[in-house]
This record gives sequence, structure tokens and C-alpha cells, in this order.
Amino acid sequence: MITTTIAEPRPVAAAYDGDARAVHTAPERLVGLKCRECGRAFPIEPIHVCDFCFGPLEVEYNFDVIRQSTTRESIERGPRNIWRYGDLLPVERLADTGWRVGYTPLQPAPNLGKALGLNDLWIKNDAVNPTYSFKDRVVAVASAKAREFGFDTFACASTGNLASAVAAAGVRVGLKTYVFLPWDTEPSKILNALVYGAHVIAIKGTYDDVNRLCSEIADEKNWAFCNINVRPYYSEGSKTLAFETAEQLGWEAPDHVVVPIASGSLLTKITKGFGELQKVGLIPQKTVRVSGAQASGCNPVAHAFSEGWDAVKPVHRPDTVAKSLAIGNPADGYYVLRIVRERGGAVAEANNEEIGEGMRLLAATEGVFAETAGGVTVAVLKKLAEQGIVKRGERVVAYITGNGLKTLEAVIPHLTQPPLVEPTLDAFDSFLRGEQVQRLGASPTL
Repeated sequence: MITTTIAEPRPVAAAYDGDARAVHTAPERLVGLKCRECGRAFPIEPIHVCDFCFGPLEVEYNFDVIRQSTTRESIERGPRNIWRYGDLLPVERLADTGWRVGYTPLQPAPNLGKALGLNDLWIKNDAVNPTYSFKDRVVAVASAKAREFGFDTFACASTGNLASAVAAAGVRVGLKTYVFLPWDTEPSKILNALVYGAHVIAIKGTYDDVNRLCSEIADEKNWAFCNINVRPYYSEGSKTLAFETAEQLGWEAPDHVVVPIASGSLLTKITKGFGELQKVGLIPQKTVRVSGAQASGCNPVAHAFSEGWDAVKPVHRPDTVAKSLAIGNPADGYYVLRIVRERGGAVAEANNEEIGEGMRLLAATEGVFAETAGGVTVAVLKKLAEQGIVKRGERVVAYITGNGLKTLEAVIPHLTQPPLVEPTLDAFDSFLRGEQVQRLGASPTL
């Protein structure tokens, strides 16, 4: 555990010195915040829960204003990152537009599609973001908004990927960073946060324990917690995955998407993103089918879906290799169930064995090495295709949210240790003839 003396919070004194500019000049674009449950309106402030019904708050936009100024051409002239969609994001100024966050590859996956019996499969590969996960998107929006609000400390509760994204963004824009993780987070993800100089705090508990502690700290300190008091703005960054998908498909939505589920926010925001593009006339009207993927050791949404429940029963002690998805009490679980059922999709789960095999299959067919969440997505996609829920003729996009180098230990049992051959041609010919050779060990080592 790393600790430090905590200084009194102070306002940010100066603007970011890098490639920063006003992303927008029309504040009427943003109406305010709105409760997703009771519909009450709130101002644009660092708050995230309705004080009447305790429902979550969401950013509300004036789409009439956006429609007048936003076109396909204006977006295509924008930077090759998430800020090309700035009119549909809740930031007015101080965005770090020079950092290459987003605009990641959407690649056809014919080899994986053939293996799964799908004719038109695509992979949205967010493993190539600056800190190697989709979390760079949400953090880019949250850090810009935190600076607009005048915070000088940026923090998060994380299962791993968010920690490195917050740490790196803090370095970029001059915010002090604190990240809080479960003590059993993969060592490589802890290292990813440490290398950027963040104050990393390991908590002896689950992610839900970490999140509760961070909620108390957010109430006590004047800090911006990207997934607590700045959550309404932070979560909007996930919409850019839908924006890019539609643009990269020639300004058309896919037929069906498969999204991994942790808190559930990613799935709900991708769905929202396609809807907003339709509202401003950038893509044709279409109902995108949506399915979700969970790990068997932390499957509250998948379990609720299979049982026909409207409510999600929390998993108190997650037990899965897919630690980035190990949120036992997903904040958006109820909304995920509603979206999936309304749109004719499904939520399914994959066990540890299937997750590792999904990672290996994606790498061996399409050359994309995904972390465990990607293994969950591919494994669940395989099941849904076998069940006919994902249909052979649909244009399907599977979202790969993180890089496999972060979770090497999960795929090791699915690989064979390379042969150990003497440095002679005779020895190599013996190997090619299939003669028995020595191997480095029972399995690859880290």
C-alpha cells in the first residue's frame, strides 16, 4: 500500500498548457442534469444522485441546437480522437484534444466469424488506447469536466483499467491522482497505475467495498471521483464507442452489438450513443439489438435475465479471472435488463475456462490479444450464435475493451510451452519430423 500526506484541496490555478482549447462555445447545448427515475432537473454540477428519489443523474442535451451545427462533414474534419464528437459530449472547455484517445480500429473479423458461424462480424478494438482500455474515453471526459469544476485532485474506485487511465490523464492535465483498488487486482494493472506516479491505495476487500469507501471520501474531501461525484459526465465518454462504430460503418448502425458488463454503464451508453446519432440525423433510424456478456463468477445481470427478474441480486464475493468485470452490485444492472429485453437481445455468461479459450480464439483468428473481458465477450458471442440469438446474417459488432498483456495469467493454461531445440540443423529437422523434444516447462511463465 502507498500512502501520502494529504494536502488541503485548492482550486486549479491555471489552464492546461498543452493542446487545450475551447471545445464548444455554446453552453445552450447542455440543458443540465436529469434524474433517470423521476425526471427532476438539476444544474450542471459535480453531483450524481437525485436528492428526491436517489435515482442516477444523466446529462441532458438540447438536440435542436446540436442538430443545427453538427454534420457528418464537421465531425470528419475534427481530430482523430473522441473530441471529433465534442458537440455530443458534456465538456465546454479545457479538453485535452491533443491526446489520441478513441478513434480505435473497427476491423472486420471474417476468421472469427467463420469459426462462430457469423457472416458479418466486426471487432471494435479498444485495446489500443493510450493505457490499453476503453477507460481512457470516459476518463478523458471526466478529467476535462473535473478541471472545469475547479478540482485539483482526481480519483477513482477501480477494478484495474480505470486506475491506469485516471493516473495517466492526471499527468496529462496536471491533476493530483489517487486510485483505490481491491487488494487482489492483477499485479500488471497495479503496475500500470504506479508507473504514471499516482497515489495507489490497495483496499482489503471487493470492488464494492472499495466503492463504498470512495463514496465516503468523496463526501469528506473536495476531490473529483470520476465514477462517483463526476459520474454523469464520466459515463458519457462511453457513447463515443457507438459514434465511432456508426461512422466507421459508413454512417450506419450495426444490427447487433455484444458488450461486456461490469457496472452496466458501457452497454447503456453505447445504446444511448446510437440513439443520439439518430436524434440529430447523422444515421438512419434503426433498432440496434443489444446483448451483454458477464463472467460466471460475477453474473448478477445474467442470472436476473435467465430467471426473468426485473431486479438484480448482488453477488457479494465475486470469483472470476475477469476481474475488470467483477462488480457484484452493478449500478446500471436494472437498465441493462430493460434495454436488452426491449431490443431482443440476451445476457449470458462464461466460466473461467471459456474466458481463457475466448481470449485464445480471438488472438488465433484475428490477431487481437484481448484481456479477460474480451474473452468473456467472445465466449458469450459464441454461445449466443449457437443459440441463434445472434443471427448468421446480422452485422454484428463485438466490443473488445482491454489489452491481453494486462491479464496474461488467465490465458496461460490454454497455451503450450515452446519446444527447446539445440542450435543445430539436425536437431531442428528432428523437431520437424515430430520426434520427441524437450520443452521449457509445463506451461509458459510470466
